Amino acid sequence: MIPFTEFIEYLPGILLSYAALLVGLISPGPALLGLMGVSLDRGRHAGQRFALGIGTGSFSIGLLTLTGLSAVLATYADAMTAIRIFGGLYLLWMAYRAFRTAFRKEPAANSNNMAEDAVQITGRGYYLRGLALHLTNPKAILTWIAIISIGFSDGAPLWVGGAIVIGCGMISTSVHLLYATAFSTAPAISIYRRAAGWINGVLGVFFAVVGIRLLVNR
Repeated sequence: MIPFTEFIEYLPGILLSYAALLVGLISPGPALLGLMGVSLDRGRHAGQRFALGIGTGSFSIGLLTLTGLSAVLATYADAMTAIRIFGGLYLLWMAYRAFRTAFRKEPAANSNNMAEDAVQITGRGYYLRGLALHLTNPKAILTWIAIISIGFSDGAPLWVGGAIVIGCGMISTSVHLLYATAFSTAPAISIYRRAAGWINGVLGVFFAVVGIRLLVNR
């Protein structure tokens, strides 16, 4: 049983960690834009599986950070370099897929083509894509290091770290599921079908720029 006075003492730091995560979730990044592309182009089911993958990745990074990822990265500089390389290559692959969709003759306007394409990737496949995107995103890793640092100070009991990881993991999953649902609504899909080429082109440029920056920056 957690003493009430101890709970009150650490509650502000926990809530501040939640707030920091929410700010990060609102700002556009690879996870959000990747989720938007999947939800618009493949529908709610695919988007929600992708969102669950992102949520799992967020929880995993939080747990790893709590158990010493920040110490590992501080000790082994090559670890972050490897993460950047994998993340950059994955984002370039995402850029390729976005550009391919942008320049195909009938981008997402034909529902039969959508159905045929969607069969090629299962819900598990979209889940794994969301998971891979988030686990190889250095921004997510650095954000989690900051979040843990905000609420889990030296001398804090372990339950504080657990509350931050579990709470932030649930918030991340819930917000991304809401994004997936919103992006897959009829109005959003209607707008997307009229501007699919431009939207996927912008996504491709974003993924390519971020991917290249991860590969060239040290």
